[in-house]
Formats: sequence, C-alpha cells, structure tokens
Amino acid sequence: MKVLVADKLEDSGRRGLAEAGCDVLYQPDLNGDALAKVLADSGAEVLIVRSTQVTRPMLAGGRLSLVVRAGAGTNTIDLKAASELGIQVANCPGKNAIAVAELAFGLMLALDRHLVDGASDLRSGKWNKKVYSNAKGLYGRTLGLLGTGRIGQEMIVRARAFGMPVIAWSRSLDASRAAELGVFHAASPTEVAARCDILSVHLALASDTRGIVGDGVFASMRPGAFFVNTSRAEVVDEAALERAVRERGVRAGLDVFVGEPEGGTGSVDAPIFSLPGVIGSHHVGASTDQAQEATAAETVRIVRMYRASRRAPNVVNLAQKSPATHLLVVRHLDRVGVLAAVFDCLKRAGVNVQETENLVFEGAQAAVARIHVDHAPSEADIEAVRTSSPHVLDASVVAL
Repeated sequence: MKVLVADKLEDSGRRGLAEAGCDVLYQPDLNGDALAKVLADSGAEVLIVRSTQVTRPMLAGGRLSLVVRAGAGTNTIDLKAASELGIQVANCPGKNAIAVAELAFGLMLALDRHLVDGASDLRSGKWNKKVYSNAKGLYGRTLGLLGTGRIGQEMIVRARAFGMPVIAWSRSLDASRAAELGVFHAASPTEVAARCDILSVHLALASDTRGIVGDGVFASMRPGAFFVNTSRAEVVDEAALERAVRERGVRAGLDVFVGEPEGGTGSVDAPIFSLPGVIGSHHVGASTDQAQEATAAETVRIVRMYRASRRAPNVVNLAQKSPATHLLVVRHLDRVGVLAAVFDCLKRAGVNVQETENLVFEGAQAAVARIHVDHAPSEADIEAVRTSSPHVLDASVVAL
C-alpha cells in the first residue's frame, strides 16, 4: 500500500509505516497544485497531513481511500468532498492534550508575571522590578473552561495542582459529568465568563462553535480578567476580543489568531498583538517532542489497522446514523452466488442497501446476512429473495 506523507512526520512514524509494509513517499513540503499532481501521479491510497489544506481536486484526482490528519482538528480537510467520494478521514485525538494544556498554563503564568514584557526589557537593558513584581498569582483564582474534552480534562488536572477552582461549559457537559470531573457546571459560556478570573478556550471548530466567544462572553468577563485561546482562532470573534482588551482591560494569551501565516516561517500582520496586555505564541500548542511522537505512533496504528481491514479507527466522516429504515435478515447456506442473487432481487425491487454484514457459523456451512435497507421490501420482494437461490433457507424483515 502506497502512503504519501505530505507534512513533517517523526522518524519513528515513517519507520513504523515502512515496518508495516507500506511504500512510503515522504515529501513534507507538498501543497496546492504540486500535492494534487503527486497524488494523481503516484497512485497513493493513503495521505498523511498535519496543517496542509486538502481540497476536493486533491481527493478526486487520484486513488486516495484514506486521509490521516496527524493531529486532532480536521478543519483543513474538505470533509464534504471526502464523504461524497467515499474516502475515510481519520485523526489522532487527544495525543497533544498534555502539550496544549501545558502551553495554556504557560500563557496564564506569562500574563500574570509579565514574563514577555519583562524579558523584552531585560534584552534591551532595562530594569523595572517595581512594575513587573505586580502579579496576583494563580492560587485560588477561578479557571473557566469552554470545552471539557481531552485537553479540557488535562486543564482540570493542572488547575487542581495550582489550587484553582474550575467552572466549565461544553456542549456535552451535564451536572453529573461535571461532578465526576470535580468542576462547577455552567449553563452557558457567558456564565463561565462571568464567574471566572481566567477564561481558557478548548473547543473544536464546528458550525455551532464558530464565533461562539463574542461580545456577550467578553462583556460578561470581569475587568482585568485573563483570556487564553489555544484551540482555533475561528471560535473567537477577534474584533470583540480587541474591544474587551481596550475597554475592559482584559489581558489575552493567544496561540492562535486571525491572519496566522500558513507556513513555518514568514512575517505576521496581526494588529491584536499591538495592544497592551496581549501576548502570543506561534501556534505551537501541540509542538512538543512527546506530543509529536505520540501522534506519529497513533498515525502508524491507524494505517496498520486500515491496511489489515480497510477500516480505519478514529474516522470522523462516517454517518452517525445510517439512513436505513429496515433490516432484511437472510439465513442461507454458505455457497457461492447466494448473496449475489439476494442483491439482484433487491436491485430489481428498487431497494437500496445501506449496510450489510454476513455472519458465518462454525464450520462455514451456513451464515446469516444482515442487510440494512432504505425502505421495507414488499412481501413479494421478500418471497423473491426466499426463492432466489436453492441455498436461501429463510428471509425476514424487521423495522429499525
């Protein structure tokens, strides 16, 4: 199986892919038209990327059947096109959770202790202990979390060590789960913002989270509160954040921001960082050796399982619920052509198959086919299935 790696991947990952029997093409600087051409020319079945954009022409132009995002978010991949083309898209959730949580706390500490401005002054030969000794400390201050997935849960562990109570909201969090995590449950993002001293965002980017942190959230924050974003720039209304910094004295630590350069190096034109009290990092939340090695190992696991079964773990674009309405159960002898005859009956009846599995009994003499279909076959259709082959023992239908 040919695998194209179009982004940086640790040596251990490339070695693991080769040991799994894959033909590995490693071209970590590919993007755009060049990537589309290599995909078309190479016949690669698997594409591995990190931050590279994967577009419909790339997906459609070759023999791809699996795209692996060596990370968590899949917003750089055209999932709609992949789904329409029957291409599985898998990710590596949670492998960078510790690294992102560590950076989030690093930004909190840097905001509280003025580490960025202080270091800048020392480099330029300035000493201002009077200003830079003005810090509140993190102990006892309330940490507000938007998002309690794997990264959010790592934040809770670290907050506990710092002696910080936590109030949290996420789309899936309820009072029972909040009690298990040892946090206060908030009914909305604005409630979290109103009751915390530091607000940290750990939400995946989706249609219902885009711009979710806006004027309402920032207006609810206490004057002088801290805001940290290590998730995605798009979940925050940056204009609203700028207003909060100017008008409410909110201080912000950002690992992601609007106008972030796509490449590894370049220039930055991000007005948010010209505001006093705003510091940033270079979208490096997941960039620790530990996180990258863990992600590489998960990438190899995904490809290994896909190579063995043609079904990958962690697939994000499979239907959550099949559109099937009925289950056709066909008990039959395990003989050549039986299922072909059954499917031919369904084709003539205009019944579409959504999913199917064939359970073989010990000794491989008989089996049961479980066929999910889009509507109920008529009694005549079922009788046609029963008589489609002398090896069909029985057929029945149940509503799902």
